Amino acid sequence: MFKTDLLKTLAMSGVALTTLAHVHNHSITQEINDSHPFIVIGSDMADSSKSLSSFTVIENHGDSKIAIVGSEEKGQLSHIAHEDHKRCGGYFAFETLEKAQNFVKDSKVNAESTQKAIFADYNLDQRELVESKISLADELSIRNTILKLSSYHNRYYKSQTGQDSQAWLKSHWESLTAHRNDVTVDYFEHDSWPQKSVVATIQGTEGGDEVIIVGGHADSIAGWWGQAGKKAPGADDNASGTATFTEVLRVLAESGYQPKKTIQFMAYAAEEVGLLGSKEIARSYKAQNKNVIGVLQLDMTNFNGSSNDISIVSDYTNDAQNTFLKTLIDTYLTDLTWATSRCGYACSDHASWTSQGFPASIPFEAQKNDMNRRIHTANDTIEQSGGTAEHALKFAKLALAYVIELDN
Repeated sequence: MFKTDLLKTLAMSGVALTTLAHVHNHSITQEINDSHPFIVIGSDMADSSKSLSSFTVIENHGDSKIAIVGSEEKGQLSHIAHEDHKRCGGYFAFETLEKAQNFVKDSKVNAESTQKAIFADYNLDQRELVESKISLADELSIRNTILKLSSYHNRYYKSQTGQDSQAWLKSHWESLTAHRNDVTVDYFEHDSWPQKSVVATIQGTEGGDEVIIVGGHADSIAGWWGQAGKKAPGADDNASGTATFTEVLRVLAESGYQPKKTIQFMAYAAEEVGLLGSKEIARSYKAQNKNVIGVLQLDMTNFNGSSNDISIVSDYTNDAQNTFLKTLIDTYLTDLTWATSRCGYACSDHASWTSQGFPASIPFEAQKNDMNRRIHTANDTIEQSGGTAEHALKFAKLALAYVIELDN
């Protein structure tokens, strides 16, 4: 679909004639053949993306803009997010302009109210239980999961290996929890692409009305084009985060922990191309009025690039839950240090939950400017993190403390 067809697509989507005239004059040389050509992107990143031939801003909304971009340039857009803005994601993608417009309208209200709201009791009173569980977290277990996930040619959301890696993860989670009759492992299927998200659920003993979510994206990407064929081991981005919360699931399941609240672990599909998987799941939870009291996002946990061990992202997250994380570190991980940082609009999957009014936080592996520079390349291997999962182990312990204290 070239420029003429793009104009027809925009016209059918209700784009104003003045915008169509702008697009017509814009130098669009690539196909717009994606099922999600409309994106909502931060204003700062939009300015950095003007050089892309298929990128055109349609509407301005303060700190965000609605734009279009061709599928062949989404990899380059992701590259701009990482290299220029140090973001893991960078934008939300949509099938239609109407969906993008509705998202902007709803998410702005949700994000502003969610940041300051309090969703749970953050008092700490489970020291013995927390300390007993975090002592069970194992570096080698995390390392082996990273090595397995990064052994796939890539985990791109449209590739066969991207589907195969999710199938292995589902099978692995099933094997870790096979002895538990209160645990289920399911796919969350997406209509517009083949890669599925994977969700493991430990049912709460008190009815499970309140839900705690720990997750991160499972896909990987490399290069600016031809992503389905590119080698993208994604050891840090984001096999590390996926392996980290897999370890939390293993410890809770094998130790016989029975939560009062329902705990879910989510390996999201298609984060690298517009937070697609987490966006669909968060929107479905909102539509079902799910009582999610906390979301912890683990996206890149194994590259120790800063003097501080853990960086707590302060923007597009929940203030009270961020303070809770800091208190958990100070109480249970006293040999670690933390700092705060900002990550920007649509930085990672936590933004999907925040945009729907759920409290989310993301502890990150380093300060923004110290993050792993090898991500989105064929060199994103565990060797870049010293060949071990020692740094990721810190995040597994924090996530265990988070889940247990929030549950109680």
